Amino acid sequence: MKASSLASMISSLNSVAMGKSKADVVLKNCRLVNVFSREIIPQIHVAIKKDRIAYVGKDASHTVGEKTGVIDLQDRYITPGFVDSHVHIDQYVLPSELAKKSLLSGTTALFADPIDIVSVCGYRGFKEFVKMTQRLPIRVYHVIPGGLPVDRKFSHARTLTKKEELKGLDIENVVGLGEVFSWTKVTTRDPNTMKSISNVLETNGIINGHTAGASDKKLNAYIASGIFSCHEPIDYDQVLERLRLGMWVMMREGSIRRDLDKILPSTLSHKTYLDRLMFCTDGVNPKDIVDYGMIDHCIRKSISIGMDPIDAITIASRNSFEYYGMSKDLGAIAPGKLADILVFDDLEKIKPNKVFVGGKLMVDNNSLVVDTPRTIIPDWMRKTVKTGIKFGEKDFVIPCKENIAQALIIKLDTEIITKMDQEELQVIDGNVVTSYDKDVWKVAAIDRTYGTGKKSVAFLRNFGADVGAFGCTQSFHENDMIIVGSNEKDMAFVANTLTKMQGGMLVAKNGNILSKFSLPLAGLISSLSFEKTLDEYASIDSKLIETGCKFKNPHLIPLFLPFLALPEIRILYTGVVDVKNRRYLKILNR
Repeated sequence: MKASSLASMISSLNSVAMGKSKADVVLKNCRLVNVFSREIIPQIHVAIKKDRIAYVGKDASHTVGEKTGVIDLQDRYITPGFVDSHVHIDQYVLPSELAKKSLLSGTTALFADPIDIVSVCGYRGFKEFVKMTQRLPIRVYHVIPGGLPVDRKFSHARTLTKKEELKGLDIENVVGLGEVFSWTKVTTRDPNTMKSISNVLETNGIINGHTAGASDKKLNAYIASGIFSCHEPIDYDQVLERLRLGMWVMMREGSIRRDLDKILPSTLSHKTYLDRLMFCTDGVNPKDIVDYGMIDHCIRKSISIGMDPIDAITIASRNSFEYYGMSKDLGAIAPGKLADILVFDDLEKIKPNKVFVGGKLMVDNNSLVVDTPRTIIPDWMRKTVKTGIKFGEKDFVIPCKENIAQALIIKLDTEIITKMDQEELQVIDGNVVTSYDKDVWKVAAIDRTYGTGKKSVAFLRNFGADVGAFGCTQSFHENDMIIVGSNEKDMAFVANTLTKMQGGMLVAKNGNILSKFSLPLAGLISSLSFEKTLDEYASIDSKLIETGCKFKNPHLIPLFLPFLALPEIRILYTGVVDVKNRRYLKILNR
């Protein structure tokens, strides 16, 4: 959403405040949740000129003219719009569809890190994705992905050159560098990483952090390098260590992790300062948006733990904009600010009755009253799944000349965490086969970005579903096509079908599709409405759980299998990687 500059508005705002000219909109009889003074002020009137606030006080009658729209809020509460301080919106749902759910929840601003769009589509994709969000009725700010490549030795994701990073920083609503999650690159002063950080600091951009596992001198070195936030602390001790060193902490409550329960009780009991705390989701899947919400859920959760509602609302609004250096324009209801205002019947349910963005009514009586522009997806972004070959059963054979093979196994500890394991497996007709009794599957990683036809095939334990194969074109942050299968024929079928679909998730058995989730935008995002996307998304997990998968969120398994930032063992199309020791591993002990 395009915003006016304060500089261009000072004369007209001044004039309205003095009663010399008239407001466009006046909200009267409000109970103002003041995030500066930590109080709720009754009988407040707010006068708005264009997209900014001109007056906040007890009597705005001097700002009302014949053409002024006056809305009597009848003693309802008003708060600033909520902010998701760190979120990945290049997953599952079109930005235009996400905007609708954001508005209904009171989230009027998103700080997005489109790392996976970049890993598939490079700088061209980054520019196009930013463009997709510029006309939306919410505020979307972007960062240049700071996490690519995850590990230069193994990663094959597309990245931005230093020149492209600098060009990207000049794009409207691009505010800095996204999470630098390979923190060892910082503590070892990797030249490419340090150059990116230096370039952003020289442009006064913000840099988001990712410090999971860092402490003491490593954490100090990271912060001293100009990275002042982190969304990875999972308990109070980690939060406190970062706050003591001057960091801002984004408390995460999203689909991958929910950390408020372990952070807030001690934060409140110790009366820790809250002014450097923010809320973030780090990404919310369609089902969780419906079941929980977005930043509104963070506020409700915080209040249920014992936080004062005013403090929770302040964390959800003012704090984020202060961190991002935008407090001149956003984060509060005060003269000069952009008029992003939420209206509530009460401060318990945290469900907005009305939502204004830039003084324009977007939600009224809990319903959208604004159209979101149709997303135009360039044809080239619908043709990103390039496997290079048509797959057959032989492509998933693991050859062996013995009768029994001692095989390396990727053991699923959770949907996300893996462990290294070993197993004896049978060899049939020169092919090491899966084992239903031992719950050992084949897993393949396939290059679907460059069209080389390259792949690797290994073994996976603990998947558990009674299906032929499960495949996905989305994975963090390499975006290999991942296929988990009980037999080679279904693995080939799924790989070929996903290529034909140009992206998505697929469950199949005996050459029949059991469940399908189409993701044609870069192989990452649905082109359907939110409701239809939710149906397809939910069908994948439902089918896998119904057929015996051991995990609550099986769709996460292929997303994380190539993720080089987590232990212990990962698979890429170039091979199986021991993450800690940074080496490729042999699949069979010959």
